[in-house]
Amino acid sequence: MEFAGSNILSIQQFERADVERVFSVADMMEPYAHRRRRTKVLDGAILGNMFFEPSTRTRVSFGSAFNLLGGEVRETTGFESSALAKGESLYDTARVLSGYSDVIVMRHPAEGSVAEFAAASRVPVLNGGDGANEHPSQALLDLYTIKSEMAGRGRGIDNLRIAMVGDLRFGRTVHSLCKLLCLFDNVHVTLVSPQELGMPGEIVERMRSAGVDVLESDQLESSIAAVDIVYSTRIQEERFSTQEEADLYRGRFRLNQSVYTANCEPNTVIMHPLPRDSREMARELDDDLNDNPNLAIFRQTDNGVLVRMALFALVLDVVDQVDAHASDVTWCTAGRF
Repeated sequence: MEFAGSNILSIQQFERADVERVFSVADMMEPYAHRRRRTKVLDGAILGNMFFEPSTRTRVSFGSAFNLLGGEVRETTGFESSALAKGESLYDTARVLSGYSDVIVMRHPAEGSVAEFAAASRVPVLNGGDGANEHPSQALLDLYTIKSEMAGRGRGIDNLRIAMVGDLRFGRTVHSLCKLLCLFDNVHVTLVSPQELGMPGEIVERMRSAGVDVLESDQLESSIAAVDIVYSTRIQEERFSTQEEADLYRGRFRLNQSVYTANCEPNTVIMHPLPRDSREMARELDDDLNDNPNLAIFRQTDNGVLVRMALFALVLDVVDQVDAHASDVTWCTAGRF
């Protein structure tokens, strides 16, 4: 794909070479994301960060990624603080906000809304999640994390064995990740969920048509016994018609240290798009895993900044200029990376 000036709306835009290009640029961003260097390559550029659905990691990491490239961030959070609450259309909002910004990231609870917004925007738009549909930057950072974790074991993404566990019906992160895995060879995916929360049939069929080996199961322990990655997801309660319906499934598939030790291979990587639900009735990924060195959830969040920096650099066509605008970091970075 031609990245410069393009919208990033769906994983379906990407070929394998495009993914590898993003990852190559993300690798270049590591000194800046880890505060060993700083760059002002986007000095004067403005990101419109428009989030009409709750978000912590995606919103802040997109903003941080833009700041780390030297740009400025303007944010809108929630319908109540926007003109949409007054009846303004997505078309009008897009026309106005794209006059104030050089690039826009948008999250919206309605499927297809970000694409509708992008069609009217005068600047590139990146999809920060549209309902239960897609979350392309999350899928890219998840796959980048998988690549990094497997590299430490002398492996690549090809021949991957992964179990996706939990709410696969409404979990947009797994929808996008499944589509992305179709680009790789000899991938084995086990989908673990209650039947009512299974992966949408069209995504399962897409994977199988692409040569992905797919197994569907409602049994956690046997499904995580021979995989490289366990990717856990929470119950997406905000997408159920009632709280009572969501509560029927909460806590059904709990991964804790005892379950991990009894069933997983010793180096099985644990991933989760976050937030994990740490309430007692849920705990799909228990706090007792926090000291497990194979818990990669916080490496995932760190990788999100790298990948989102790469997307901005590619879309705004500054990849070759980043180092030319670099200088040393002058503050204490606390050695947190």
